[in-house]
Amino acid sequence: MKIAVLALQGAFIEHETVLRGLGAECFEIRQRRDLEQRFDGLILPGGESTAMGKQLRELNLFAPLRAVIDNKTPVLATCAGLILLAEQLQDESTAHLRTLPVTVKRNGYGRQLGSFQVTGEVAGIGRIPMTFIRAPYIVETAPEVEILAEIDGRIAAVRYENQLAMAFHPELTEDTSIHRYFMKMVQEHMNLTH
Repeated sequence: MKIAVLALQGAFIEHETVLRGLGAECFEIRQRRDLEQRFDGLILPGGESTAMGKQLRELNLFAPLRAVIDNKTPVLATCAGLILLAEQLQDESTAHLRTLPVTVKRNGYGRQLGSFQVTGEVAGIGRIPMTFIRAPYIVETAPEVEILAEIDGRIAAVRYENQLAMAFHPELTEDTSIHRYFMKMVQEHMNLTH
């Protein structure tokens, strides 16, 4: 199993550490030609979504990444990654990949709650620690989107077809449940396509 990790900025090394610990092979996407190798899953990490969106456009990674997602390759998106996938951003005209039918509010928890940690329930996974860092939250979802977690009445994790997206950072805790769940999605996809 080979996972591509978008490595323009943000918490990408932490994702790679977890994946390798669970036995997956991974490599970094930094330029367009990195997408030429075969891979089974994709991670869009946390970071600064505006900067990431700008770099994706400048490096001509936008269309090929969107094609990967449209082609049903499993994708795990955390924090800024969720913002990159969202079809709409509340109170903003710019959206990025627009593959996930949700509306997201950037910096949803405000400055005073800029960063916090809670333990919350994720459907199909159980109770896990969740680290939020200047996190967004999901305001609204299309009916076909499965809501996996809510924290304080705000949607914090969803699954839609091949896309698993969350407002928190599962790579910043010792708990590997989210990555194991994602790797199971990748394995199921590999079984169908290989």
